Amino acid sequence: MDRHGKPDTIDWKILKELQREGRISNVDLAGRVGLSPPPTLRRVQALEEGGYISGYRARLASAKLGYGAQVIALVGLKSQAEHEMREFEKRAKAWPIVRECYAVSGSADYILKCAGRDLQSINSFILDALAKAPNVESVKTSHIVRVAKDEPEVPLV
Repeated sequence: MDRHGKPDTIDWKILKELQREGRISNVDLAGRVGLSPPPTLRRVQALEEGGYISGYRARLASAKLGYGAQVIALVGLKSQAEHEMREFEKRAKAWPIVRECYAVSGSADYILKCAGRDLQSINSFILDALAKAPNVESVKTSHIVRVAKDEPEVPLV
């Protein structure tokens, strides 16, 4: 990191490599960024401590694991008061079927990405839980038919 605690050129290379391949060994990572392993490890630790790396995960094939149905739900709230939004977010975090939840501007207050074993289970959740949740005024859904692009990585240049 530079003297201001910001990632430098080598840190950006490290971030790019880790994002591409999170299971890379420190030795291989060091080779790809042109450093020896000890300083590479120190840099990775500094990037983690600085909050530039928020975690490591395996990307699972949801359909292969029996979660082939995905729906995007646009949720409108009756009130956008901060405490009401926090309560909705708390509920969304507790619903296992909700995989992502974004507060947005525009015609909806939240966009939810829901994943379930089938459309029936997602529909049951929408009708029995989401639409009946306190402060929810409207729910519009779209079934994800095909994923044309799925790149959750940050577009590092």
